[in-house]
Amino acid sequence: MRLKNKVCLVTGAAQGIGAATCAKFAAEGAIVIGADLRADAIGAGHERHALDVTQRDNVDAVVAAVLARHGRLDVLVNNAGITKDARLVKMTQAQFDAVIDVNLRGVFHCAQSVAEGMVARGSGVILNASSVVGIYGNFGQTNYAASKFGVIGFTKTWSRELGPKGIRVNAVAPGFVETPILATMPEKVLAQMREKVPLARLGKPEEIANVYAFLASDEASYINGAVIEVSGGMSV
Repeated sequence: MRLKNKVCLVTGAAQGIGAATCAKFAAEGAIVIGADLRADAIGAGHERHALDVTQRDNVDAVVAAVLARHGRLDVLVNNAGITKDARLVKMTQAQFDAVIDVNLRGVFHCAQSVAEGMVARGSGVILNASSVVGIYGNFGQTNYAASKFGVIGFTKTWSRELGPKGIRVNAVAPGFVETPILATMPEKVLAQMREKVPLARLGKPEEIANVYAFLASDEASYINGAVIEVSGGMSV
């Protein structure tokens, strides 16, 4: 078990990649703390917390509760994220602000909240959810692309700042993954997505979770500041 007894906090844990990550971490022996706006939807067997990552007081309270119960936090997976797509000329201020608030500011809140304790212990892992959109951009996703580009900037910067303190910071950049975010898309659009991928299919949440589990484990002890694309080769 690669994560035996590691205390791991996963945000956006109620569905999709977050839920798959919680399940994978538990299978690898971790003590899993799932956090989501819909705490009641987080999988059974995990410690559950209601969390709005845009609210710093809420973030700090959840982190404090984890530390009070377990004495430490070994791994943070900054997975919570949303989309509100529109072309530049149609995007509203509210759409832009909502995505930046969750996908960028929320990542900052969570990482800053856990960093002090990790620095004090001299160890820890922070894993951030970026996207291939955060590397290459995407039509109709000004806000989402900006947030995921920003997450890469966080990852590169924090790996430099926290690496000397024994904390590894990495990002995962998934491609098109079968999650509830894609569930509302027409089949024609999904077919076009598949055509862009050399493996000719969409990814599965479990395939992203597997990468998170590796990066969280001691097997990845010399990986720091990396952005790992998990996209079936769509950028080739």
